[in-house]
Amino acid sequence: MNPVSKYISVALASMLKFVAGPLAGLALELTWWESAACTVAGMMMSVLLFTFLGRQIRRWWEQFRKTRPRLFSPRTRRAVRVYRAFGIAGIACLTPLLFTPIGGTLLAVSFKASPQRILLWMMVFGVVWGIVLTLAIYHVPGLRGLLGKS
Repeated sequence: MNPVSKYISVALASMLKFVAGPLAGLALELTWWESAACTVAGMMMSVLLFTFLGRQIRRWWEQFRKTRPRLFSPRTRRAVRVYRAFGIAGIACLTPLLFTPIGGTLLAVSFKASPQRILLWMMVFGVVWGIVLTLAIYHVPGLRGLLGKS
């Protein structure tokens, strides 16, 4: 497999689930910094797409719902608590850990944050968590053996 297709594979994996990027990078035998860079790039592609299309996607999705969603559920209350305490920075900080890049971005868009702030904070925490998670995954004892790597 050539390097470009490896990079694309890692980026596509991290567009859907952030932690999948470093795992794919390890499985494809990329260096930790290549894996971290592709992971952040994949997350940011997802963030860009859903920041600018999030409201339209939400309106389209609402057409197919059979019932109106509950206004306040434990999940929405928790999200509002995080947003009130920490703003978009808090949502962006938790996105790589708890949400998917798509879910975190749609959540930020639902709070009507400016696209510039969403992109800024998602990039900051994407880089931070990308490096931290990639280094952690690459240095967990025995993980390479589980993936069939030596």
